[in-house]
Order: sequence, then structure tokens, then C-alpha cells
Amino acid sequence: MTRLVVVGNGMAGARLVSEVRARDPRIRITVFGAEAGRPYNRALLSNVLAGTMTPGQVRMLDAEWYADHAVTALPGVEVTAIDREAREVLTACGRREPYDVLVLATGGEAVVPPLPGAERAVAFRTMGDCEAILAAAGTARRTAVVGGGLLGVEAARGLAGRGLPVTLLHLAGHLMERQLDAEAGLVLGESLAGLGVEIRTGVTVREILDDGVRLAAGTGTAPGTAGAAASPSGTGESGAAGEEVVEADLVILACGVRPVTRLARDAGLAVARGVVVDDEMRTGDPSIFAIGECAEHDGVVYGLVAPAWEQAAVVAGLVTATDRTARYRGSRLVTRLKARGVELAAMGETHLTEDEAEIVRFSHRTRGVYRKLVIRDGRLVGAILLGETPAVGTVTRLFDHGGPLPADRAGLLFPGLAGGAADSPVRMPDTARVCQCNNVTKGRIRSCWESGARDVAAVAAATRATTGCGSCRDAVEGIVGWLCEQEGIPA
Repeated sequence: MTRLVVVGNGMAGARLVSEVRARDPRIRITVFGAEAGRPYNRALLSNVLAGTMTPGQVRMLDAEWYADHAVTALPGVEVTAIDREAREVLTACGRREPYDVLVLATGGEAVVPPLPGAERAVAFRTMGDCEAILAAAGTARRTAVVGGGLLGVEAARGLAGRGLPVTLLHLAGHLMERQLDAEAGLVLGESLAGLGVEIRTGVTVREILDDGVRLAAGTGTAPGTAGAAASPSGTGESGAAGEEVVEADLVILACGVRPVTRLARDAGLAVARGVVVDDEMRTGDPSIFAIGECAEHDGVVYGLVAPAWEQAAVVAGLVTATDRTARYRGSRLVTRLKARGVELAAMGETHLTEDEAEIVRFSHRTRGVYRKLVIRDGRLVGAILLGETPAVGTVTRLFDHGGPLPADRAGLLFPGLAGGAADSPVRMPDTARVCQCNNVTKGRIRSCWESGARDVAAVAAATRATTGCGSCRDAVEGIVGWLCEQEGIPA
């Protein structure tokens, strides 16, 4: 009997366990988790912070599931070493667990910059972090979020939605600079400002204080500006040598994530930024795989849900021999912002210029709208869609499948125009992928509905749609509602 050991019980590890067990009831599975308690959907923690979901709603497999499926789950048990010669993992409590196949799903850890007073801040990465932030927010007067990437934006918006004054501090010149160009970052910042988040870009944090954050002198921009130094914004006071202190009695760090690779490195496996794997997600040791945020495939470390779950499916197919040809070829990433009042999707090569590609762009700053298509050789290679737009599904499908574009490019940004493709369930083909994380098409949702899944919860149970990043929920609701309407059934 094959002995499968999984180190890591987060989104990648838990998904692998469920995939393997669904394919083979005989494999002996043991899974170790560094965090105590049930695995949870880390991508939805921002919803917990915002109060739109409870911690229980983002939990995944429970003790009853493990018992029913003959899986030995050891949450809160840390694996400290891999003995490759003996094919065993060693734990902090002295347990030695033998394996035939070992899968590393150790994930990532929050980057905590080496700042004086960093211990006074709370990183936003785990369920424990989320609970600590919510507890502190109950008595906090002001909050500062350090880091204006995806997670920092979601955290700032979530806390502002709870009525807490929030200042978002970001080193780069505009928010989410990895996914957005400068104009999109500016429009996003203005949209957040309208929702109660003060934006300070181009700032350098020097120190975390008991009552705020000290910024380097002469850095930062005022809300609604780009590139110019600003004087103190009114939320802070002047510090030594012209430095500014932004007042905050709760400081949250959202400064990025790094892969957890110590186990692999100590075991002599190849590690670059992450644990180096091939198209089978296999390391240099043929009995050891790596998936999720800790894995580096073809020079890329993926930090989103969909790639981790695609990788888990590949490894499950190989380990159970149900798909010996399974290979991972990389993922086409679509970043969706989960923040109430802000709609954002960004994908592909968004930073190319007119000299490098055909650019189609529309901006309406006062309405918080920015739309951009990046086209090369007649194919969509990148896009930014900020603000409410019915074009998200159509554009995402064109990017995902690489199909030829219509001659009327503007029709893609404005689906109501001639030549545009409206994104309603009526016009959406059955092959359209609705849930990117779980590869669920409209046709599959229709099939589930016809089999009796008449609401979103039932569709989610049957297909896993909406259980990844959650951004497809509105689309799934629209399809289910449309199907019910066609048959005269109350949704």
C-alpha cells in the first residue's frame, strides 16, 4: 500500500488530500499541518476581516471528513526534517513518519521587514493574524496598513468598511504596481479614498511606534496625486529632522509573502526562490513533490488559488496512477480584488507600451473606471478592468483561451456597442469558464442545475465553484437565476 505523506494542510495540501482520496480509497494518507485546527481558504480571509464572512465559512475539511475518508490528520504538528535515505519525516515532538511519496505544501510566510518596532505590528497572513486584527480593531482609533499590494488593499478596505479610519502606506508610486499601470493605480487609489481609505504612496516607513508609523522625511504623496512629495496629511505630526508620524494604534503589515523552503533546502533539494520542480511537480528526488506557494515551476512561484489547485490535480493523477500523463504547464493568472465597492480584474502583461503592443484604453476617473486591453499578434495578452463592467467574463475568456479578437476592439470594453459581446448568461457559451480556480464552465453549472442543484450552495457543493477566491459568486448566481427564470422556478 502506498504511503503518502503531505507536509502542509493549507489550501494546496488540503486540496491534494481530497483529490487523492477521491481517486483512490486505498492509499494511506498522513497530513501534517503547522497551524492547529481545520484548514481554511486563505484567499477569503479578507472577507472575514471585512465582516462579510465568518471564520467558519472559510474553513475546509473537518475532523469528521478525515475520519470518514481514512486520512490521518495531524494539525499543529510541525515537521522539522526530512530523512531522504530512510524516507521518513521527523516532527518536533519526535515522531518519525515513513513515506513512499512525500508532497511538500508548506506554503508561504508573511514578509516582516526589519523595521524598529516591527513586533508592535500584526502581519496579515493567517487565520490567527486575522483574529488578532479583529480583536485589536474593536478598541483601535486609527489603523495604518503598510503595503499597497493586493492583500494590503483588501485589508485596508475591509477595516474601513467596519468604520475604522485607515491610512494605507505604500513604498511604490502607485497601488498594486505588479498588476496595474500607473493610471490604473491612481484610479484605484481615488476609489478607495472615496470609501474612507487615505492613500499615501511613495512613502518609506522608518519605524513602528506604539502610537503610529514614522515615515522618512520628504517621502509620500497626498491622496489624489502622483509622484510629488507631500507635506504631513493631517493624520500625523512632524517628527525628528522633518520626519512624519502617521497616527495609528493598530498597524498591519502586508509586505508580501515568501515561500517556506527550509525543509527542502535542509534536505538537499534544489531551492531557488521556491522549491524547484518539473512539469510533474516533482523535485530532484523522484519520491518528493512540491505544490502551491512553496513550489517554483519554470522560474515562477504562484501565489494564487487556481495554480495551486491545478498543481494538486496533477500530483493526484500521478500518485494514484489515474492520469500518468498529467503535467503542469504553468498558469495564466487573473488577479481579482475582493473589496466591497471596488471591482477589479487584472491579467497578463499589463505594463507593455504602445511601442510593444496594441493598447486600447478608456479612463473615467470621476466614476472610478479604467479599462485597458493589451493586444499582440491579434491576441489578448493583458487587461485591466477597474470599476463595474459587464465585460469581465468575455475579456477573461479571451485571455484564458488566447482566441482571435474581433475587429471592433472597443466593443470588448463596451459590450453594448455594435460588435461587442454582452456578458449575460444568455450570450455566454457553455464552454465559458466561470470559476477560474476550479475550472468550472457554464455548461457544467447548467448540468448541475438540471440535476437538481437549484441554488448557489448546491452548485458549489457539486462543482466547487465559488469556493476558491470567491470572485465568481455573482456570475454563478446570475447563471442559476437565469436558469430558474427560464423554467419559471423561484430562485
